[in-house]
Amino acid sequence: MTRTDADGDLDEALALVSRTPAAEGGAGGHRATAWQRARETAALAGTTVRSRSHRVPLADALGEVLTTSLDALGDLPPFDTSAMDGWAVAGPGPWAIRPGEAVLAGGTADGAPAPLGDGEAVRIATGARVPADTTAVIRSEHARESGSQLYATRRVGTGQDIRPRGQECRSGDPLLPAGSLVTPAVLGLAAAAGYDELVTRPRPRVEILVLGDELLTEGLPHDGLIRDALSPMLDPWITRIGAEVVSTRRLGDDPAGAEALFQAVTGSTADLVVTTGGTASGPVDHVHPVLRRAGAELLVDGVAVRPGHPMLLARIGDRTDGRHVVGLPGNPLAAVSGLLTLAEPLLRSLAGRRQRPRYAVPVEGDVPGHPYDTRLVPVLLTDEHAVPLRYNGPAMLRGVAAADALAVVPPHGARSGQELEVLDLPWVAGGCFT
Repeated sequence: MTRTDADGDLDEALALVSRTPAAEGGAGGHRATAWQRARETAALAGTTVRSRSHRVPLADALGEVLTTSLDALGDLPPFDTSAMDGWAVAGPGPWAIRPGEAVLAGGTADGAPAPLGDGEAVRIATGARVPADTTAVIRSEHARESGSQLYATRRVGTGQDIRPRGQECRSGDPLLPAGSLVTPAVLGLAAAAGYDELVTRPRPRVEILVLGDELLTEGLPHDGLIRDALSPMLDPWITRIGAEVVSTRRLGDDPAGAEALFQAVTGSTADLVVTTGGTASGPVDHVHPVLRRAGAELLVDGVAVRPGHPMLLARIGDRTDGRHVVGLPGNPLAAVSGLLTLAEPLLRSLAGRRQRPRYAVPVEGDVPGHPYDTRLVPVLLTDEHAVPLRYNGPAMLRGVAAADALAVVPPHGARSGQELEVLDLPWVAGGCFT
């Protein structure tokens, strides 16, 4: 990637905001948490919460995690079945065709087709129950009829194209362990095994609180007011990573808004409260004072990452039954950084899901870095490279809207060809099935 004047401007801007490591963290003078450590802290916080379970119909279990193992309720298949459309035959050929009969999937009135006599053949459909004493099934394309006789055009082996009873599993066999994510394939397996309901861990419940007096909900920005870009984004994003958003509310920056924020974080029935804005040290930034008043424990208070360094993670109550608060910065791309750094690892743990596997991709072109902090940069993924995108400032969404992932750029930047960890965006990686 060719360097541009914009890259030079970015280098200069990063130099201007650089801090010595001892001063990282902002107003409180504390040291910001390293980016990877912040993610690990968020993931660990979710594992200490007491897990719940519920029994739901198959369709409602999609995207949740099994809290008990999925065991076979019976043999699968429950009887010998034909693997192909063709002919069920008994003994060596040629075979006499049983006139006027065919064995179809779904069986007969008495539940079982008539047994085959030695030297007999009968038409059979895929999935149909094989008649007793069948030697093999011959595929339609491998057989030839001549009058009332059937001839094989290839060698016939005993048991060919017959799925024997219990081929996939026997009654009581463990099919999937507890902790498995319920995907569409798992629903299919559960249905095939005879399940109508599954016991799963409910999705974490999330309440979103958007803070700020300057936000418009419709129309063009004007007179110092800007559109609320976070409300339309956060709900579907959080849903996509496997949570249930129970409400999205807007609160003002005045004392009434601060009181409403306190009532929300202390009285919410959600597992996680996500706030936007108000996490820095401005005159109307109420999140820290409200959390202190609520007796919250700050697990992460500032992260050494750009954009998004004022993000925070707090816990209200005890480790097993408490509620968590993730404070996202108000700038849109900084909020995305907070989602990927703190909210997603926490929510995956609360949902009982494994963390995403980590992987790296060579970057195309040099990428400038912050002197001390990690940078998260929107990238497009090609067959071979991660291609950094422009418009990656804290207040910009243009870059991430076109991106497949965010690349993790270490302090001081990366050279072209260097492998960087990438964080897939949930709609690219395949998030929760909702």
